[in-house]
Amino acid sequence: MLRIGLLSDTHGWWDDKYREYFNVCDEIWHAGDIGSEEVAFRLSQIKPLRAVYGNIDGQSLRGLYPEIACFRAEDVKVMMTHIGGYPGHYAPGIRKKLSDYEPRLFISGHSHILKVMYDRKPDCLHINPGTAGKSGFHQVRTLLRFTIDKREIKDMEVIELGNR
Repeated sequence: MLRIGLLSDTHGWWDDKYREYFNVCDEIWHAGDIGSEEVAFRLSQIKPLRAVYGNIDGQSLRGLYPEIACFRAEDVKVMMTHIGGYPGHYAPGIRKKLSDYEPRLFISGHSHILKVMYDRKPDCLHINPGTAGKSGFHQVRTLLRFTIDKREIKDMEVIELGNR
């Protein structure tokens, strides 16, 4: 069983609440627009970090993290990217990658809009954790925690970090 802490779009913003909420997790996943190596380093000091780079991330972060990460967590195939869209409105090229990899869990960021949706066509759960940073149009900063137990994705928690 894995307890996951998921966030996106920190845009270089650090909040000590990340440590508070992610201490109980086994891994932290960041869906891009990290914004600084310092944020990535500080997250990795809490728990192991899996991340993808986003459109605002510079060469140093692009050298550390992939654009698309495909991996297994327990018995769940996961695909994570920054600009992925959402069910019915996937970013160009993403539908083919979903079809090729067949993940059970698809994670993206970029929109700053929290979404947890099941998509029947590729048979996967789509998650966008919203944004944990202060840059953007959003009103409330969010992150998620959830559990992966064998093939089951459960115990989804939305955590509001406060206003932008």
